Amino acid sequence: MVSETFPRKDPPMPTRKVHLCGELVDEPDAKISIFDSAVTLGDTVTESTRTFAHRPFKLPQHLLRLYDSLKVARIDPGLSTGEMVEATNQLLEANLPLLGEHEDCWIVHNISRGLSVHGPDPSQRSAATVIIYTQPLDLRGWARFYEHGCHAVTAMSRVIPTQSLDARIKNRSRMAYTLAEMEVKLVDPEGQGVILDVDGRVAENKGGNVFIVRGGELATPDTTNCLAGISRETVFELAGQMGIPCRETTLAPYDLYTASELFFTSTPYCIMPATRFNGLPVGDGEVGPVTRRLLALWSEQTGVDIVRQALNQLDQSDDQRIPPLA
Repeated sequence: MVSETFPRKDPPMPTRKVHLCGELVDEPDAKISIFDSAVTLGDTVTESTRTFAHRPFKLPQHLLRLYDSLKVARIDPGLSTGEMVEATNQLLEANLPLLGEHEDCWIVHNISRGLSVHGPDPSQRSAATVIIYTQPLDLRGWARFYEHGCHAVTAMSRVIPTQSLDARIKNRSRMAYTLAEMEVKLVDPEGQGVILDVDGRVAENKGGNVFIVRGGELATPDTTNCLAGISRETVFELAGQMGIPCRETTLAPYDLYTASELFFTSTPYCIMPATRFNGLPVGDGEVGPVTRRLLALWSEQTGVDIVRQALNQLDQSDDQRIPPLA
C-alpha cells in the first residue's frame, strides 16, 4: 500500500494591524485613495509616540498636541480625544504580541483632511482619514552617538517661517526638513542637522529640539521657531528634579560653538549628545555630565535603560544581548 504524503502547511505568520478609519486591518491591506489630501496636498497632521517596556510614554500629552494641531489646521478627526485614546490602546494591544520582550515601538497617528475635491475651495473634503500604526523602534542609526556624540551641522536651508506655518502644528509635510538634512549629509554623511530660521537663529533639528548647557544651566530655543516637543518638555521636568535651571531663549550658532554641552531631544532616542558643531569640539569634545545624568534619570523613571536598549540593537547576536533594566 502506497501512502500519500502532502506538503506541510505552516501556519500563516501573524501580521501587524493598522487602525484605518475606525477599522483594524492587516498592515499589507492598509491602503488609502490616491486622491486623499495626504497624497494630493501633503495635508496631514501627525503625532509620534514611543513605548518604554511596551507602555506608551506620555500618550495623553502627545494626543493633546495632536488635537491642538488638528484644531488650528481645521481638521475634524471625527473622534473625541477619549475615543482616540481607546483606538490607540486597542491597536497597541493587538500588536504587542509581535514585539520582543526588550523591544519597543513607535505609535504613529496620521490624520488627513480626507478625499480631495478639485476646485476653488480646498476646505471641501470628505470625512477625515484617520491612520494609526505601530512599528518596532529601530535605534541603530543613533545608538553609537550616546557614547561618542554626533556631529551637529547647520543646514543651508532655513525652517519655514512661523508667519507661513506655525512650527507648533506638527504636520506630515517634511520636504523642507528632508532637503535640509540632505544638505547636512553633504558635509558629513553621519551629521545631524541644526536648522536655523530666516534671521539666523537656531530653530530645531529635522525631528527634534536643540539644547545647550552653559554656565550651569540649560537653554533651548523658544517655540516661536520650533516645535514644542514632548521630549523637550520631559527635559524641563528632569532638569527641575536635578535642580538645574532651564530656560527658553534665543540661540545663535555662536551659543552652540561656545556651549559646554550640546544635545538634541526627540521621541525615539530621547536625548542625542553632540560633541562637535560644524567641525569644532563642543566643550571638551566628550559627552558631558549633565547630558549623561539626564539620560540616566530618564532611564530610571521609565524602567528602561535607554542607552543599553539602543546599543543592544547594534549587536546582531541574540545570545550576547544585555537586557535593558527591568
